[in-house]
Amino acid sequence: MRILLFLATNLAVLVLVSIVFNLLGLQGILAANGVDLNLGSLLVFCAVFGFGGSLISLFLSKWMAKRGTGTYIIEQPRNRDEQWLLSTVEELAREARIGMPEVGIFPSEAANAFATGWNRNAALVAVSAGLLQRFRPEEVRAVLAHEIGHVANGDMVTLTMIQGVVNTFVMFLARIIGHTVDRVVFKTERGYGLGYYAVTIVAELVLGFLASMIVFWFSRWREYRADAAGASLTTNGHMIAALQRLRQEQGLPQDLPGELTAFGISEQLKEGISSLFRSHPPLEDRIRALQAA
Repeated sequence: MRILLFLATNLAVLVLVSIVFNLLGLQGILAANGVDLNLGSLLVFCAVFGFGGSLISLFLSKWMAKRGTGTYIIEQPRNRDEQWLLSTVEELAREARIGMPEVGIFPSEAANAFATGWNRNAALVAVSAGLLQRFRPEEVRAVLAHEIGHVANGDMVTLTMIQGVVNTFVMFLARIIGHTVDRVVFKTERGYGLGYYAVTIVAELVLGFLASMIVFWFSRWREYRADAAGASLTTNGHMIAALQRLRQEQGLPQDLPGELTAFGISEQLKEGISSLFRSHPPLEDRIRALQAA
């Protein structure tokens, strides 16, 4: 879920930057100074905006997660479940040597959880109401430990750096494609025509979609690390039990309107080419990795 929200915010920032950049006519200023032909200058420009978009997405990640999922932040526990949840996260955070995260519950019957935030000492950890209700305490604790592992490992910051590099080359290649099409196909000799702007934006969307495979590969790799961290904070058996329970629940209906479940801790994508766009490895592979540890 955190990957979906991060990518959606990042893509929106990039598209907005491109539109504003074109509306203000800044592309023409760069073209007049030869930037459209100076690949070195163009690469620097793309890096500034590429990493800028990624960093904005990182700083907005907690706010977007709260708004996108309807997460209720526990400030004063209203019942024993909320008190247990706060105490458990506090204990796990102390063991992982990170600051106490914000703790929340979001309204979903699906078993799901996520962690996000730009600072490992000021993160957000949230679980779904369904997971909290149906999972045994030791299984919920293992899921929370997995999410705390993401925070302690600095996954969101590393993801931001990777996304910044991806953004840079997506913008860079899109502008080269737009320039080439505008000159060769539309025969524009001076400045840029409408074809350049249209092709550049379309190329950014297509290249951004394809480049997301890199981000998803990183996400899958980090899941194994977070599982290992979760096992060390709880026990290997409890982490395996939590993953096995998630596997049992894969067939549950995802019927909450507007629910963002495709990139949560449950694994539901089809086999084949779609595996390149999975944020999480198959649960069977994760269980086998823990059993072999």
